[in-house]
Amino acid sequence: MMSAFNNKQPKVYKIRLKKGDLVVVRSGKYKGKTGKITATHPRENKVTVEGINVVKRHIKPNREHPQGAVVEETKPLWVSKVSIVEPTSKRPSRIRYGQDKAGKKVRLYVRSGKEIR
Repeated sequence: MMSAFNNKQPKVYKIRLKKGDLVVVRSGKYKGKTGKITATHPRENKVTVEGINVVKRHIKPNREHPQGAVVEETKPLWVSKVSIVEPTSKRPSRIRYGQDKAGKKVRLYVRSGKEIR
């Protein structure tokens, strides 16, 4: 007999950051480094930032790499470790949601209140 608890969907986190945002790493090995977000992973609550958390991975021989290879791969970081960079002050800020004059939902910097473009 199949239980009702087995077909539970994984939690999808609300990530306020988007692909293309310039972020700074707030903690860990890459603290202080900045980069652009290349991908968001809402099911894992992580983001991938270009040039940050690059690891080397060994690949077994296959058609693409007949000798095998060591490739560099960018791994995701937790969203809590990164913060968006405000372009005017070049300082990290949090993101909140608000409405513009037309009543459309927009992202705003908490530090200055300006709209994120």
